[in-house]
Amino acid sequence: MMKKLQVLPLVCISLCGFGQIPNFPASQTPTPGHLGNFSDVNYGNPAKSVVPSVPHGGLYDQRSSPIQQQNAKIMEEDFRKAAREQELKNQQENENRQQALEDSYYTLPSFSGKAGTQAYYDAYSQLASLDTDHYSISDANFIVENAYFGGRQNFSQLKSGIQKTARQLLQKMKDRKQDTGSNTDKNLMIFEFLSKGMTLGGVRHKPIKYDFEDYMGAKDWSKMFVSKLLKTGSGQCHSMPLLYLMQAEEMNTEAYLAYAPNHTYIKFLDGDGEWQNAELTNGIFTANSLILESGYIKSEALQNDIYMKEQSKKDVLAQLYADLANGYAHKYGMDEFVGKTLDKALEYSPDHMYANLLKSTFQQVKLGYVAGQLGIKDLENPEELQNIRFYPRALALLQETKAQFSHIDHLGYVPMPEGDYEEWLGNMKGAANKQKSEELVERMRQMNAEKQKQKQQEDLRNAREQKKKESEQSKEKARYTPIDPSKL
Repeated sequence: MMKKLQVLPLVCISLCGFGQIPNFPASQTPTPGHLGNFSDVNYGNPAKSVVPSVPHGGLYDQRSSPIQQQNAKIMEEDFRKAAREQELKNQQENENRQQALEDSYYTLPSFSGKAGTQAYYDAYSQLASLDTDHYSISDANFIVENAYFGGRQNFSQLKSGIQKTARQLLQKMKDRKQDTGSNTDKNLMIFEFLSKGMTLGGVRHKPIKYDFEDYMGAKDWSKMFVSKLLKTGSGQCHSMPLLYLMQAEEMNTEAYLAYAPNHTYIKFLDGDGEWQNAELTNGIFTANSLILESGYIKSEALQNDIYMKEQSKKDVLAQLYADLANGYAHKYGMDEFVGKTLDKALEYSPDHMYANLLKSTFQQVKLGYVAGQLGIKDLENPEELQNIRFYPRALALLQETKAQFSHIDHLGYVPMPEGDYEEWLGNMKGAANKQKSEELVERMRQMNAEKQKQKQQEDLRNAREQKKKESEQSKEKARYTPIDPSKL
């Protein structure tokens, strides 16, 4: 018996895999059709071509001259050749029509005729042109968001705002006598700015807030966007970490995305080489033990680096491809563009959980459509499902869909109910966790202040030694400089 297919609940999935990006919108069940008789060479060809017949011996007879008889034979052969060519042409056209008709049963109907879809095709091409290891996250994310708005958004104002904030934060560090070359200090500055707010250039910036209304973008997909966060000051664990990465990028410091069940957060290395977890949804630093308390992290997921692992730039790009596919599906529906875009995401990051979950949903929708076209109305009915064996392409799609489920299980994914996620997120905001976070921040600051002091002292010693060395070399040079006889 074939394994019963079930739709995976994609609750609250985010940026590079698990941060508040919902599943694809529900698709309508296609109307079942019938394949027809593909074995009939005239199937789909209502009008057969008529080839003129050539009467045997009608073009010439014994009374004709030899030249006339020769010409008649040539004409007859030309007629027969033309008739054969026309027959082959008709047969090829008929086969092409049959193949196109059959292909239509295995291809989701395209939405390419709808206004705005071209912006998504252009966005795909723009993402594909990026250097996978050295691209701007700000630019790439804007490509994705701009596609949703039909390519009509102006990114320059948003990016200039991020760049301006970066310059002001670096100046703030200088004013505070902090080390602008310290990765830890720069990350702490970004975290403070986003989670606590700050006055920059005489303007008070409020801390970003968690937007609990439609936080999975089910009603309005644009609520997942960084542009929305910048305009309103509120977002969720999809847009918040992305904005953090953009700010870090402009300040030339290292920060990474990481995932927990249904969640995305930031990781960075402190001055002692220890990973720190920056949680933007509630403005605290969290310990690994607190993330593990969710209860939805299997050992297989940790072994496969699904959770709590810093993501590379290529992994983030895979996330952005998945975002592009998800936005298209929310705005138009699912067609082959969605599958193509998810395949690109998985090409860059084969174990990317967010992309894998969306791909499984896409395959289920496509399998349901194909089955309906073949007259198989209920895939969960074992007797009906057996009929798919008569259609090799449909059977291959079924096997690919089952393999996708198996891959997700192998990676260690466990679906986390929305209520459990919200409870876990709320527990992190406890007073004890906040206190630990503040103590950790203070410890990192003191550690970096001490290292900065030591560095300044070392630089001062080096400068003094260099000055002393130059002075001694100058004296030595003066001592052995020969006297010019002409000056005697």
